[in-house]
Amino acid sequence: MKRILAEPIVESIQLKLREQIERTEHLIRLLPPDKIGWDPQLIQGSTDVGHLLGHLLDCMAGFCAVFHAAFPHRLGHFLELRTLPVNHFCRPEEALIRIRQYAANIEQGFDLCTDDYLARVVPSLFVPDGEPLATLLLGNLEHLINHKYQLFLYLKLLGVSLTSSDIYQWRGPRTSTDRESSPLPHIQISHDPHILEADAREQFSWRTPSP
Repeated sequence: MKRILAEPIVESIQLKLREQIERTEHLIRLLPPDKIGWDPQLIQGSTDVGHLLGHLLDCMAGFCAVFHAAFPHRLGHFLELRTLPVNHFCRPEEALIRIRQYAANIEQGFDLCTDDYLARVVPSLFVPDGEPLATLLLGNLEHLINHKYQLFLYLKLLGVSLTSSDIYQWRGPRTSTDRESSPLPHIQISHDPHILEADAREQFSWRTPSP
């Protein structure tokens, strides 16, 4: 029998974020250790792998900033997170440790949140008048997913063998052979920088100024 969720909307968002964090960590572990400085050299600019990892930390920090704005008194200790570096050249080992740190704090935020609270307007850096908490959480989730896909794309360009199970968390039972038996259907990765840049613009819908 399925468990009845006490706060079904909040817990659904929380579950989806946990899945995205887990798959992001998984992709980070697949990075070749000698390719952290690699940059695809897109025509209109790109970043190397290390700085992409640093930006993934910024994605995680965004959730903490939202929860601090929503619960400033109960989560006052979140201010300490602002002193931690983001958007810097980051190695996989540091990224994995820091993602776990952010994830633990994000769980504290969800513990305070209810479905009713999701409709409350919370001020943000980009919208001082505020947006509903649900909008801010979903916007940050989109941001993380976009850059998880960017990391997936980088791994493909580096020649790492990937399947759909590397980027998606299956809803059904998984087996030890999922990675081998579930190839990504009809995916073609071009090394033409013009095509890559067009693909990035199509795939990523930024909700914040920092790409």
